[in-house]
Amino acid sequence: MLHLHTARAAPPFPLRLASHRANPHRVTEAAISIDTLRKVYAGAGKAPDKLALDGVSFDVPRGQIFGLLGPNGAGKSTLINILSGMVRKTSGSARIWGFDIDADPRNAKASIGIVPQEIVFDPFFTPAEALELQAGLFGVPKAHRRTAELLRAVRLEDKADAYARTLSGGMKRRLLVAKAMVHSPPILVLDEPTAGVDIDLRQQLWDYVRELNRAGVTIVLTTHYLEEAEELCDRIAIINHGKLIANKPTAEMVGMAREKLIVLTLDQDIAALPADPDFDKVSKLTERVIEIGYSKDRLNAGQVMSRVRAAGYDIVDVSTREPDLEDVFLNLTKAVA
Repeated sequence: MLHLHTARAAPPFPLRLASHRANPHRVTEAAISIDTLRKVYAGAGKAPDKLALDGVSFDVPRGQIFGLLGPNGAGKSTLINILSGMVRKTSGSARIWGFDIDADPRNAKASIGIVPQEIVFDPFFTPAEALELQAGLFGVPKAHRRTAELLRAVRLEDKADAYARTLSGGMKRRLLVAKAMVHSPPILVLDEPTAGVDIDLRQQLWDYVRELNRAGVTIVLTTHYLEEAEELCDRIAIINHGKLIANKPTAEMVGMAREKLIVLTLDQDIAALPADPDFDKVSKLTERVIEIGYSKDRLNAGQVMSRVRAAGYDIVDVSTREPDLEDVFLNLTKAVA
């Protein structure tokens, strides 16, 4: 048994990860292993078929927070729906906690909890009833159910007997997380969990996710908030047009950024923007402030400033911006657009 300790007012609760049936490969295998996964949706009428996943392969290491990123329509939701059993793959294979989703679907599904992007719930059930029903669907015996513990963990203990329709949007999000954990899965998938929620709730949710991860739960996260992915994730994979285009540790991924930005305050109003073939872009921010984008493979900041001075301007102030995950994401997805 693992114990999840929290600094919040709510007392800690025991997190019991599902053991399922014996699997001799489970100790050494990845939490999730995807191998040449392909999904084609048949076109309706004369519409052409749509290739949603095109031979995607990657592993999600055990115990990590793993980011799965990509533009809208990239194939992320299709992949998650295949893992959850809601969509049938066209070809390829997937293993969850060592269990093949085709050969052993029951244990594969029991090894994963999915928090969907859409808020789906029965408005006439209370949170306690919703968790009890979900536990029953997963075959959790009544003596092993943790309804009160989970409600306390997601800070809904005082709403246990309220109708779900009376909950705020943030509370409903937290209820979905609790529902995904009723069977104590070792893997939790969060599909855009903070879409449309306020900053306070977002921070509360990430605090809880970190607690789960410290207790041993492997987290798979999809999000459009790239600064969150950069802060939270140990490793990041990027999918675009159904293909895997990057899969690296977060620090290594951020290090792929080639472009840097330098902001220069000049000594006079700008009559003409400095032009140089090695500048990727030059933007006028105010009458005396310009922003220059350049590749760190070709230039450094000192060389950029020298060329601006050579254009007839003295520099009063300088600031630079380090590359981040957003720079890498945009460069990679543009390259295969």
